[in-house]
Amino acid sequence: MDIKESFTEIERAVGHLSPVQKFLLGTDGSVTHLLEAITGHPVAVATLLQKVVPADAAAAERLGIRAGESVNHRVVELKNADTGEILMYAVSDTPLSRLSPEFKDDLMRADIPIGKIISRHRIEARREILSAKVTPAGDATAPLFSIGRDEPLLSRDYRIIHKGDPLIYITEQFPYNRFLDERRVVVETGSRIHLGLIDLHGGSGRVDGGIGIALSDPRVLLEARQSAGVDVTGCDEATTRLVKEIAARTLAGIRAGAGVSVTLRSSYQSHAGLGSGSQLAIATAKAICELYGRSLTVRELARLTGRGGTSGIGTAAFETGGFIIDGGHRFGPDGEKKQFAPSSASKGVRPAHVTVRHDFPPDWKVVLAIPDITKGASGGREADIFLKYCPVPLDEVRALCHEVLVRMLPGIVEHDLDLFGSSVNAIQSLGFKKVEHSLQPKEMGGLLDAMRSAGAAGAGMSSFGPTLFAFCDTGVSGVESAARSFMDGWCGGTTLVTAAKNSGAAIRVA
Repeated sequence: MDIKESFTEIERAVGHLSPVQKFLLGTDGSVTHLLEAITGHPVAVATLLQKVVPADAAAAERLGIRAGESVNHRVVELKNADTGEILMYAVSDTPLSRLSPEFKDDLMRADIPIGKIISRHRIEARREILSAKVTPAGDATAPLFSIGRDEPLLSRDYRIIHKGDPLIYITEQFPYNRFLDERRVVVETGSRIHLGLIDLHGGSGRVDGGIGIALSDPRVLLEARQSAGVDVTGCDEATTRLVKEIAARTLAGIRAGAGVSVTLRSSYQSHAGLGSGSQLAIATAKAICELYGRSLTVRELARLTGRGGTSGIGTAAFETGGFIIDGGHRFGPDGEKKQFAPSSASKGVRPAHVTVRHDFPPDWKVVLAIPDITKGASGGREADIFLKYCPVPLDEVRALCHEVLVRMLPGIVEHDLDLFGSSVNAIQSLGFKKVEHSLQPKEMGGLLDAMRSAGAAGAGMSSFGPTLFAFCDTGVSGVESAARSFMDGWCGGTTLVTAAKNSGAAIRVA
């Protein structure tokens, strides 16, 4: 293989590789010795799995043996022996028929690096590099490195050749942002569903008040590093414009004196009712502040980026996660807000304070159904809707408050899904949520009914849609199937089974 060509392909995918990363991917020597030289600490092996298995067809071809022959399958972590930091993840297959009894004994003792076993037994061998590439971390590997599952890993495959035959086949992996020669900040945050605004009547001198739940998926994963200008990659044109605008505003607000390069590794669609704008904005601002050593609170970041002027749910979802209710804003001639308006038309208004926050039961699943219809209202159209339909009737605001206080909150605290779900169903026809539903195609009501009939305890629409959500603890696949079937017969769409995120965004300096 051409290792230089592989490096070029990797850099197209994840950006600049440091010399150390290139050494680790391209070396034909002992990785253990190289890691010890890089870190200045001894390297230890922690075995996660070791067993003798029959070689499948792929393993047999890689090792030049017959399918079914016994191989030692070994999965290990290479760790800094002094700090415990996991440096590398490795999987190896070794045909037992090619091992001396002494080599086999050392290998089966598990926690000895292969390079050291080879040195101990004075085996003359060479390493044949087969590939160097980028691969997603995934659910299995991401927790080992304490990274997001959507973050890339740098990976290489090679064989150790002894006397002309493959002795060991090894795959080694490490996060793309380890062993760098520049500082990067990685931010991972989820999404949110917005169950409703409590008071768009305003007669009490207060307005807004949001109810929402932070979700683990879909999610945003972005990486930022210092640069001369402002550069954004990894997303569509509209998202690029948004992130550039937020970056420029943040850099100016903190007087950074330089720029930033932002790469989106994972994101989700805008104006779908999942709060992507707020999560992207606050994540971008947080990454920039970390890069430049500025300590701003999440609420300060939201205000700096123009978020949270109506609902504080997105801000709180980023900060703490969970089930959230915020207290809204002072309203009237002397209030923070003087007219009914969405966050996009409420620049400079502070994010609402959280008044209630609980962990959402982790065994309650959330089924999302996103029909392929016009995106939810935003911008000027959203502002016009607020002006046209507000104030909403006071009796509906009171009924909504009653539902939240005596059924929704007790349902959360008492872990009573039916009680919670009945409240979610009830508030769909109250206050501003009733307005939001009235602006949707009639089929949206049919989709909600389909999910409820399939066993969902409660179902509703997030913000202005088009995302619908349903809550259940059993029969999840049936609810998802019902939603998919309904959308297939109507307009098409996507479904996702997710869960609440009871923690805030993860921020890491790499």
